[in-house]
Amino acid sequence: MGHLQGRRAAVIGAGIGGLTAALALARRGADVTLDERAPELGDVGAGIQISANAVRVLDALGVGQALREAAVRNRAVQLNDAAARRVLRMDLVSHRPDADFLLIHRPRLIRVLSDAARAAGVTIRLGRTVDALPDAALVVGADGIHGHSREWLNGREVPFFTGQTAWRAVIAGDGPPEAHVFMGPGRHLVSYPLGRGLRNIVAVQERRDWQNEGWSQPGDPDELRAAFAEFGNPVRGWLAAVDQVNLWGLFRHPVAPVWTDGTLAILGDAAHPTLPFLAQGAGMAIEDAWVLASCLDAQPQDQALNAYAQARIPRVTRIVEAANANARNYHLRGAMRLAGHSVLRIADRIAPRVMPGRFDWLYDHDPIAAHP
Repeated sequence: MGHLQGRRAAVIGAGIGGLTAALALARRGADVTLDERAPELGDVGAGIQISANAVRVLDALGVGQALREAAVRNRAVQLNDAAARRVLRMDLVSHRPDADFLLIHRPRLIRVLSDAARAAGVTIRLGRTVDALPDAALVVGADGIHGHSREWLNGREVPFFTGQTAWRAVIAGDGPPEAHVFMGPGRHLVSYPLGRGLRNIVAVQERRDWQNEGWSQPGDPDELRAAFAEFGNPVRGWLAAVDQVNLWGLFRHPVAPVWTDGTLAILGDAAHPTLPFLAQGAGMAIEDAWVLASCLDAQPQDQALNAYAQARIPRVTRIVEAANANARNYHLRGAMRLAGHSVLRIADRIAPRVMPGRFDWLYDHDPIAAHP
């Protein structure tokens, strides 16, 4: 019998990380209560990518079939210039035929996870703001960068504004099951289908004005179209279909120095917020949840929480740094842009497996094998 059997655990925040943590803990016998301040789950309509490293966790938690029914299997990531000319194509299926990369509408993923968590015995309480540390032997802080958990462990921080502003929109549309990146000077746009007649758009522009952090504030679709007016089709056609868009400023935070105090442990954005340039925010949170539950089940809590932090910090730090590098590479200007795109085009022609292989360390990672 593991150390989690019958253990009371309180989870703060019912996003992807919090729901996955609650499910992982409950699967190992914990008595889990999850508090979420929002009155409803899954009310934010964004698309997300779930790469193979995180899909392995969701399979192990028993939600793989429901997940695949709600998602689209991504077969490739293609980099294009602003005129939609191919720069580099990474064929995910041929490089990793046994691995699944999924594209999904966030509310569908939340529904899959919340249904599984409730079925596993998790008590989910909505409309509950947690302003003080819950009275439980084990508390998991999955309340994001603006929640209290990170601050309880690390104090107040001043984030660094990157000088980049992003828009996020979902439009009616479909298309091949691929993620496409369109790169222009000082800006780029990512789009992919979500299935069921929906397409996700994320567009990032370098600009000096300061936007509020967080992505729930409304933006102006015409401003988005003007910012990417020099991009060709299909981008122009997609943006013409945008009638509602969210806008947020991109801020850089360090990976949290302190992850636990022996009772409270943080995960996901509360521990390691990342820029959206490697599509690993959700994936890291999902991995965190599995490793946390595995460590807690295998050894006494103090040792387990320290082992969890030690296992996760090097990996998430590498992922955050890789996302920061992509932020630079996508926005090259002038001669640097021409040279960079030329190198990628040559690699695309003569060594198409080289670029996908550069991320084997990320996508081939198996949290289940590392932490049974």
